[in-house]
Amino acid sequence: MVLNMSRVSNDLTWVSLLTFITLYIIFTPQLSASPVRVVFGLPFVLFLPGYALIAALFPGKEDLDGIERFALSFGLSIAVVPLIGLGLNYTSFGIRLVPIASALSIFIIALTMIAQINRNKLSEEERFSVSLDLKKTIRFEAGSGLDKVLTVLLVLSIAAAVLALIYVIATPKQGERFTEFYILGSGGKAADYPTYLVLGRNAEVRVGVVNQEYETLNYTLEVVLANSTLYRDSIVLAHNSTWEEDVRIVPDMLGQDVKLEFLLFKNASAEPYRSLHLWVDVS
Repeated sequence: MVLNMSRVSNDLTWVSLLTFITLYIIFTPQLSASPVRVVFGLPFVLFLPGYALIAALFPGKEDLDGIERFALSFGLSIAVVPLIGLGLNYTSFGIRLVPIASALSIFIIALTMIAQINRNKLSEEERFSVSLDLKKTIRFEAGSGLDKVLTVLLVLSIAAAVLALIYVIATPKQGERFTEFYILGSGGKAADYPTYLVLGRNAEVRVGVVNQEYETLNYTLEVVLANSTLYRDSIVLAHNSTWEEDVRIVPDMLGQDVKLEFLLFKNASAEPYRSLHLWVDVS
């Protein structure tokens, strides 16, 4: 059967157009990292697959009304998309961006074509179409007060669920706040630390700080031998950033089993936020 483009429904045209726009955004590096990807990606995954399936299965206006189609589109999308991902998992393509986007696009476009073919078999009066008149699309019947209330509640519930989903995606939950603080010996390993120092001679210890506090912080690093400060430096680190450098220390006293402390202060705090130490001999 030849698809008569002059009789293509407006809603199916928009479904196809949004699918191609989403694909263009996903595969364009400048756009794929922008918020536009989320704006088009959410309906592409959570609405369009289900809407295309509903349109193919129920081409007539008497089959389902507009609000039922709208609600079922979300539900069927949530059911169909994982199944497509599961199928890709057992192929050589795997669950990756390109295969999933391509498979969803093929699924949506194929069903919109089937939907249009099925609609073309019906008369204009029988065929489902989206109307700007919401009462006509939703089909409020006179005297059906309970139906009206249930329809309004359904619309509000769907809108609330979509907004909540968008909020969760746009504002991911923060994990535990912490700062990694470590020292490394020779070779950059957690071993072979310098434990025998010579008075007045340089010794090096690699010190690392990793900020996982979800904000930019001002740290102060101090190296203290007994009660004598041998090193002090300020470090400004953004979230998820790492500072790692070789710290040179010069012992200024003799002693056996002297405590060499590495103290990390946060935001000019008087008490150390993190602390490490080595026991050293200074000769």
